[in-house]
Amino acid sequence: MFVSALPFDSVPALRQRAIGRVSFAAAAFNGQTRPMRIEESGSMRIRLPRTEGAGLDAVLVNTAGGIACGDRFAVEIEALTDASVTIATPAAEKVYRSDGPVSNLSVKLTAGAGGRLDWLPQETILFDNARLDRQLEATVPEDARLTLLEAVVFGREARAERIMDGLFIDRWRIRRGSRLVYADTLRLAGPIADLLQKPSVGNGARALATLIHVAPDAEARLESVRGSLPSGNGCDSAASAWNGLLAVRFCAVTIGALRAAICPFLLTFRGEPLPRVWLS
Repeated sequence: MFVSALPFDSVPALRQRAIGRVSFAAAAFNGQTRPMRIEESGSMRIRLPRTEGAGLDAVLVNTAGGIACGDRFAVEIEALTDASVTIATPAAEKVYRSDGPVSNLSVKLTAGAGGRLDWLPQETILFDNARLDRQLEATVPEDARLTLLEAVVFGREARAERIMDGLFIDRWRIRRGSRLVYADTLRLAGPIADLLQKPSVGNGARALATLIHVAPDAEARLESVRGSLPSGNGCDSAASAWNGLLAVRFCAVTIGALRAAICPFLLTFRGEPLPRVWLS
């Protein structure tokens, strides 16, 4: 007979963690973008609602209902030559508290010659004690167009939640042609709510967003973008351009203020409606 040497309440619980992967590719046929490859496993799914334009809208769905401690997800999206693809999510992604393990989300985006790829998920909400390591890699040729938007909210606003302890690592790497044109890593660890109060970090913001646009005319759009950025109303924003890309940062005191700034900006910037799931 086997007898455990450990007290019952000291034996760590065995958890069934969520693991999901989606690999999706689309191609252009006679001026219309059509799906070429769909691979799904675990809790990740991709859905393709009907659209009226020539491009293709895709919706990423996490059937696990959020991200918990130790979950692992991988997303690969490819817009082949002359294809136009927009990726969105049906709702905010929630990252729940963890008792130690770090969750991982990896995103790989690739555009072909003359292609267009828009990565527009809704915001990620981190709970107190959440631990997330996220990586985003994108590769585009010189004549392709890539627009990335990621927003993150620290704590549930409805509960007046503050992140007293947590971990958020966000790594972005973008290559244009054969060159690395953008490399950025954000790492917040420990009392994130207190860190965001510092003027050099968040100046009191609890909702942040970054937009990166890579295109042949990206740098030429800088002045018009600066003229269209919102001012006041609880959200600060700024734009800069270099290396064939345009970068816009948003810092807001609430998610409501952030969305009130981002939604009209995206409408003007993209010149077309937001993904339908953003409005549901």
